[in-house]
Amino acid sequence: MEAARGALYRGSCAYGAAAFAAFVLSLSALSVAPTAAASEAAVVQNAAPAPERIEGVEFASDIESAAPNATGGKSGPIVLVLPLASDSFRRAAEAVRAGFLSAADAAKATPLVIEHGDGDVMTAFAKAKAVGASVIVGPLIRDDMKLLAQSGAELPPTIALNQLDEGASLPRNVYILTLTIDGEARQLARVARDDGAATVAVIASDTPRQQRFASAFNAEWILAGGDAPVMFRFDPSPDVLRLLKRELGTARVDVALLAVDAADAARAKPYVGSIPSYTSSEVNERQSPDVLRDLDNVRFVEIPWLANADTGASPDRKRAEYSNPALERLYALGMDAFRVAQAFAAGKPSQLEFDGATGHLSLESTRQFVREGKLMQFRAGRVVPAGAR
Repeated sequence: MEAARGALYRGSCAYGAAAFAAFVLSLSALSVAPTAAASEAAVVQNAAPAPERIEGVEFASDIESAAPNATGGKSGPIVLVLPLASDSFRRAAEAVRAGFLSAADAAKATPLVIEHGDGDVMTAFAKAKAVGASVIVGPLIRDDMKLLAQSGAELPPTIALNQLDEGASLPRNVYILTLTIDGEARQLARVARDDGAATVAVIASDTPRQQRFASAFNAEWILAGGDAPVMFRFDPSPDVLRLLKRELGTARVDVALLAVDAADAARAKPYVGSIPSYTSSEVNERQSPDVLRDLDNVRFVEIPWLANADTGASPDRKRAEYSNPALERLYALGMDAFRVAQAFAAGKPSQLEFDGATGHLSLESTRQFVREGKLMQFRAGRVVPAGAR
C-alpha cells in the first residue's frame, strides 16, 4: 500500500505554501509549454490522400516566376504553406488544405498552395513572398514555427497554425490560430468556477501533453479565484486507483480534472465516482459502447464542427469524410484559417471576432486567437450538450 501511495501522490496531494507561491509567480509563463515538434493535431493515419492538383487552385510549382503583387493591379494572393511533401505530416496537412479550399470555394476565391517537406519551410515562405502574397497561412508544425521565428524574415500578415514555445517572442506580423488543449483547459477552469466549484482535484499523467493541459487548467483556475488544486499522479494499476478513490472520498473536492489520455480517462472515471469530471476533447474519439458507459457525465470542450454533427445540427457546407476525429478538427481549422486570411487580405483588422468551425474566435492584443468551444458531455453512451436531459 505504501508503494501505491507513493505512485498516487506527486510529493503531496496539495501544493505546499512555498510551491504554491512559486506556482502563482509563474502563472504568466504557463500559457504555452514546450512540447514535441509535431503539430497539436498529432500524427493521424488512414486518410485518403488529396489529389495532386485541384481544379481552380494554383500551386507554386505551376508558377515559374512572378513579381511581387503581379496580379493585374490587385492585391496579391492568399497563400497557404503546408508540409504536403512530408511523410510525417502529410495527412494532417491534407486535412487542413481540404478545409481551407472548401471555405475558399464557398467564397469563390482562388488561393495559392505552396507545399514543402521536412525542414524546408523557409524555401516555401520565400516562394510565397516572391509571388506577392497578401497573406500567408502557415506554418503548421511547431519546429517550422521555430525556424520562421529564428529567420527574422520580413513577412506580410501571416496566420500561423501552431505556436512557439514558452517565452519565445512572436515575430512581427505573425498571428496565431491553432487547436491546442491549453485553450480547452482554460475554458474548463472558467466553466467550473462559474458553476460554483471552489476546490478541484487534478489527476494527471506524466506525458508532456497532459502536463501542459493540467498546468493551463491550474493557472486559469487560480486566476479565477479557486483554491490551490489537489494534485494526484495518474497510475493505471488497480491498487493505486483504489487508493485514489479513497483519497478523493476524504479530499472533499467539488470537481475533478482528468489530465490523461482517452483510454485512461475511461479507466479512471469509475474511481472518481460522482464527482463532476472534466477532460480534454481527446476523449471524444469514437470509443466503444463499454467505454462510453464508463465516461458517463464526463464533460469536455469540442469544436462546433463536431459538436453540431453529433447533435444533428449539421453545418451547411458538405462535410468531409474522415474516420479520425483529429482529421476532422484539422479540416475545421483549415476552414477558419481561410476566413481569417480573407479578413486580413482586406487590411489588418483592429478587431476580429466570429463564430467559426473550431469555436467562437476572438483576436487578442497578443496577436493570438482565443477559441471558445462547445461544452459537451457523455450521457447514456452518447455525446450531448452539457446539461442536456
